[in-house]
Amino acid sequence: MTQVGEGHETAADEAGPVMTFGAPTVGEILAERYQLEEHVNNDSAGRQVWRGIDVILRRPVAVVLRHPGGESAAEMLQAAVDASRVIHPNLVGVYDAIDEGTRAYVVREWVDGEALRELVSREGPLDPARATAIAHSIVDALAAVHATGMVHGNVHPGTTLIADDGRVVLADARADSADSIESDIRAVGGILYYSLTGRWPHAEAGASALPDAMRDGAGAASTPRQIRAGVPAYLDDLTMDLLDKGVAAPEADALTAELARLDAADEEYDDAGPLRFTQGTAAEPVRSTRKIVVGVAALVVIALIGLVFGIRAISNSAKEQAPESTQANTAPQNGTQGNGSGQGNTGTGGQVRKIPLNENMVRIVDPPKGERNDSGEAKFAVDDSKETGWETQRFNTSDFGNLKRGMGVLINLGTPRHVSDVRVEASAPGIAMDIRTGLNDPGDTSEGDEQIVKTLFKKLGDGDTRTDGTKTIFPVFDAGQTYQYILVFISDLPPADDGEGGYKVKVTDIEVYATD
Repeated sequence: MTQVGEGHETAADEAGPVMTFGAPTVGEILAERYQLEEHVNNDSAGRQVWRGIDVILRRPVAVVLRHPGGESAAEMLQAAVDASRVIHPNLVGVYDAIDEGTRAYVVREWVDGEALRELVSREGPLDPARATAIAHSIVDALAAVHATGMVHGNVHPGTTLIADDGRVVLADARADSADSIESDIRAVGGILYYSLTGRWPHAEAGASALPDAMRDGAGAASTPRQIRAGVPAYLDDLTMDLLDKGVAAPEADALTAELARLDAADEEYDDAGPLRFTQGTAAEPVRSTRKIVVGVAALVVIALIGLVFGIRAISNSAKEQAPESTQANTAPQNGTQGNGSGQGNTGTGGQVRKIPLNENMVRIVDPPKGERNDSGEAKFAVDDSKETGWETQRFNTSDFGNLKRGMGVLINLGTPRHVSDVRVEASAPGIAMDIRTGLNDPGDTSEGDEQIVKTLFKKLGDGDTRTDGTKTIFPVFDAGQTYQYILVFISDLPPADDGEGGYKVKVTDIEVYATD
């Protein structure tokens, strides 16, 4: 459970301190009041996060510790003091901020639940209604912060906490001189984008360890509707306008009102209508001139088309046997034209293209204690046939027991590529699977496979994904990096579906998509 500031990555964070001297211990009582119960995690700035107990009020608390204290902890403590002045149901309550010199710590509300980054990592992109509700809660909290003249500065999927009771709260303000009210609002666009796509737009909403947005050849982020189906056009427009620095950012209270309207529409999106948030009391909606011009041009084209077809209809009505007409070459909205292969235009200049794979580009990775009986079956996972695939052996336990950590398919693209995502189709859901990358293949041997699994290859993203369906998309690649060796690795198997017991699965299809 993430309980703290897994927020924006900054230069200060990368060089931030890690507590080594005077490290706290379970049972220790800080300030004669806060007893440490469990070390939860470390945040991106190297601070330790503990679950504790306020022994006076007998309530759970989160304790965020940093070593050393003093001047180096001044920003953290000041941000906590500022945050404590704002009371709002969607803000984590701050109880105390203490500097002991050798270390400093902030005591705040403990939230039973998980961060948005964990929720999306586990469940995949959220449905539009839930994404809207989460963003509404966050911007409502920001409106309260901004009303005091303060800036939050750390709006991120790691600081957006979803409580077990459904409450959405924003934690760990960390504003510095580079942050502003506008950057907070842009980050709300990032929250919407991440909720809808599973990716965080680095250039538009702040650097992060999360996967960057998919981008076209010019570097422009693909819209949520270009990445997945079912995103309403008005929500797609709102998200991209919040991220577009060429479009004026609305004030938090105006954005709150708009998201409240959309949130109230629930799943009846047809009743939600177009965007209509306004800047302050201005009468005109905050929309870009470019979109207005495009919209007017589109209306003119529609009118001309209607006129042409109206004239044809009138002239054809005099004919006894007028042929029926069918409008062909109709493309999906937002410029994404399907071509029957699952590929699509990701923007104005670039495309996500499927990389052709063949049997010479793939092999099975089966670490020591594996029988390596299926080493020739990798080709069946990339032959574009749903009837064939690589099938694992049958195991007595889902996690391969004491035999090995797992097994998978290694792909050599032949040359470094800007990979967009990997798509895996299997015979059953419920597989623990992840994507790993490395710089080379040490060889198709048990020893080589052991090196790949233990040291040479690293996981991308937030770790294993427990698949909910038979087809899973892994958008875990950094758009600024290139990849040649990709490992689709299975660490936990589903029950065999043939009625003979045990655990096994068949991987019927693996596809790799790139933007170059």
